Amino acid sequence: MYAVPALYDLARQQNIEVLRYPMGENGSMSVMTDSGACYIGMDESVRDGGIQERVHLGHELGHCLTGSFYSIHTAIDCRQRHENRADKWAILQMIPVNDLDDAVAQGCTELWELAERFGVTEDFMRKAVCYYVHGNVAAELYF
Repeated sequence: MYAVPALYDLARQQNIEVLRYPMGENGSMSVMTDSGACYIGMDESVRDGGIQERVHLGHELGHCLTGSFYSIHTAIDCRQRHENRADKWAILQMIPVNDLDDAVAQGCTELWELAERFGVTEDFMRKAVCYYVHGNVAAELYF
């Protein structure tokens, strides 16, 4: 399970530069150059050293490390596929299934409790639960 500093270490190890960049409502984004270099831009509003930063950085690393990128010209269903792939990578890294099983076995069963325990948002925890229970991150179908 990666904490915020460990996610930055992973980015450095993979030569992914994380830049402070105003992102407005998105909070973060990642890009890959034609040469294959990846960059992550993060807005100050999500660089809180905690939950928001962890979820955003984990998701953006998921784009970079799985090569899940798209352009403004990409069809919406293909965009969602890339977003889901990035989320799945982040879930596997930040909420390993064995750790989630242990938490539930110890009586931590409410979404807010699980989110707090794993240092993620409730929305991200919903995706994680959906992924491990249903095999997808379409939380809106189940919650």
